Amino acid sequence: MKPNMSAQNVFTLINPQNGNLAFKILPFSDNSHFDHLQRNNYYSLIWVTKGKGKVKADFAEHHLEENSLLAFSPYQPFMLCVSEPIEGIAIHFHSDFYCIHMHQKEVSCNGVLFNNIYQPPYVQVTEQASQTFNMVIDQMKAEIQNAELAQYELLISYLKIFLITASRLKTEQLEEMKSVPDSKEPIILQNLKDAIELNFKTKHSAGNYAELLNISPKALAKLSKNYFNKTLTDLISERIIIEAKRELYMTNKTVKEIAYELGYDDEHYFSRFFKTNADVSPQIYRETVGFGKMDT
Repeated sequence: MKPNMSAQNVFTLINPQNGNLAFKILPFSDNSHFDHLQRNNYYSLIWVTKGKGKVKADFAEHHLEENSLLAFSPYQPFMLCVSEPIEGIAIHFHSDFYCIHMHQKEVSCNGVLFNNIYQPPYVQVTEQASQTFNMVIDQMKAEIQNAELAQYELLISYLKIFLITASRLKTEQLEEMKSVPDSKEPIILQNLKDAIELNFKTKHSAGNYAELLNISPKALAKLSKNYFNKTLTDLISERIIIEAKRELYMTNKTVKEIAYELGYDDEHYFSRFFKTNADVSPQIYRETVGFGKMDT
């Protein structure tokens, strides 16, 4: 990996094989990096230490508070709209540098920090977590400037600490929310999440799930919007796209095979559906995000 440091204290590692971003630490003092729609081919962790506003991600909009850590997957659309000037630091890393799918058992951030379609894409950073993050970021910066033996392995270790700390924090905060009576999800929504996980490969319409749960489509749509800030169709589409992205990255299956496994007989229809939601074709996604076929 080739390091590149700029005068603005930006630390970047470039993949020498393709010239693409591998790892980057980006301090920011305004919203110029995020005030337009982002669809990056790498993971982003954005720690907003000062400022307020809104974050638009996928199909939803959420309030953005000071000391929030945002987490976005490759090609996940997002942008920040601020009401008070923001400051903070961002960490970007490509799947070729560190793959959260292949190392799920080690860091458990997939489905918590990333690819959690039912929760906002952020976690509130506590004082204790803040100290850990600052310490780890300082170590990362020092290591990027020190191209010695096992630099890559050491950077990965620091990134793991960051991801594990953030994942634990979000898990704790989600558990705390569940214990507050007014914030509890109705049982019907817990059943909906289970139903989507079991059936998203074969059932693609909101009406399918209303029928499964024995509730009117209108009532289920209202509950979904109120609690998840998304339409039921959006939830189903996001879940399908997450699985499609995983298959594109983790396997050597053809697009046609992936489409068929996800319940689409027409490969071209599936490709259009994927491009509508990911902004790139399945093939371009595979080419730019990388290929991390698991050993089987």
